[in-house]
Amino acid sequence: MSEVSHPIVKQALTALLERDEFLPVCKGESRTKAFASMEAILSTPNQIHKAYIRMPLENGQIVRIPAFRVQHNNALGPYKGGIRFHESVNEHEVVNLSFLMTLKNALHNVPYGGGKGGIVIDPRSLSEKELHTLCVKYVRNFNDIIGPDKDIPAPDVGSGEREMDWMMAEYKKINHGQPYLGSFTGKSVVNGGSLGRREATGKGVYFTMRYLLHDYVEKNRTNLENNANIFAKTTLEHAGRPLTVAVQGFGNVGSVTALEAYRDQKLQNKIVAVSDRNVTLVNPNGLDIPALVDFTAKNKGDLPTKEEQLRELNVVATIESREAILTMDIDVLILAALEDQIHQDNWKDIKARILVEGANAPITQEADEQLAKNGVVIIPDILANAGGVIVSYLEWLQGRETQFFTEEEVFTKLYEKMSHTMETILPQYYADPFALRQNAFIHAVGRLSEVLYRQGKLY
Repeated sequence: MSEVSHPIVKQALTALLERDEFLPVCKGESRTKAFASMEAILSTPNQIHKAYIRMPLENGQIVRIPAFRVQHNNALGPYKGGIRFHESVNEHEVVNLSFLMTLKNALHNVPYGGGKGGIVIDPRSLSEKELHTLCVKYVRNFNDIIGPDKDIPAPDVGSGEREMDWMMAEYKKINHGQPYLGSFTGKSVVNGGSLGRREATGKGVYFTMRYLLHDYVEKNRTNLENNANIFAKTTLEHAGRPLTVAVQGFGNVGSVTALEAYRDQKLQNKIVAVSDRNVTLVNPNGLDIPALVDFTAKNKGDLPTKEEQLRELNVVATIESREAILTMDIDVLILAALEDQIHQDNWKDIKARILVEGANAPITQEADEQLAKNGVVIIPDILANAGGVIVSYLEWLQGRETQFFTEEEVFTKLYEKMSHTMETILPQYYADPFALRQNAFIHAVGRLSEVLYRQGKLY
């Protein structure tokens, strides 16, 4: 998505350019130039920072580990985005994710810009001591560019509150006497973190699904029934009846989303499959999600892979390959693993009619376009998985004010923010031929364009 010619960005800008009510004071040739400037600004990050972290291992070996911090755009506020610990991390991926963070924050009206970090490492391959050293060295390498009012990292794939605690401690040590609580979010509660932050992304992912299929339909059923829009038809087909749901990825996001779906009485969900990096577990009658959550908590995040483990848990399920979950005949597929899971080679095999992106970019552009043409409703990442950054913002505020919200207050504020975004986006979604992703992009790019124009940066 870092290319100037990215079609979704161009489509969003083209749609805005043709709306006379958008930036009405900017007309004629100056309007065309302003939008060309916006495309150039969105196409590239402001800064790409890269380091090779020198790491001593406990076996005596010295290794050099590539690490990144990309700062995409800060028109709306300090850069904000997680640090991914994964062996597949690369510069292009981190740039892409920082771009998505810019749009995500703009879409939900969170006063942050977009940033992202990454370390090319399998965190499971390191001891706790080695991981601590890696976190400390990451902060030392990027200390000059991060901070509560500059760039605020958070957890991502492979990292969590432990790593954020370590990193904040090192930031505090280096920047003695300076504000430090807001330097990292996603910290443990005892270390200045927010109640509800760990569950925030997963809860937000499920909330968007429930809002689309229940809350919005309850208030707008007549309008949807009289609507010829292909996506309105798909929504109504799945509203008001029990749904079969599968969740790909059973990490921090996927497990919380699955638990929310399992407990919800409004949609009467049946969670028929979950998967992780090893297996897919299937039960057409519904899985015991609480038991599986407890198991993963005690087994380094992994689902059961053996029949005897399932028997000991008293969980009824068949064990299949991890890829099997994608092509199951179900109503809803929640994608909470990694990017590029649905692509040009497998999109035709996808049977679910509602897809929810808990992960970042789990559906490629080509697959997304083809599925949308067939009326598949896709709740895109920048809309669905913003719960983490929204509660990170609440954590940042609490750190600055040194007063803290209850968990109930945190989730109330989270749902209010996401409800407002859904109410802003959905009417337009059902009123024009654009998919939900395109509508979200148009809204986000529109907000960024207006702010940049008023800042005098589009000319």
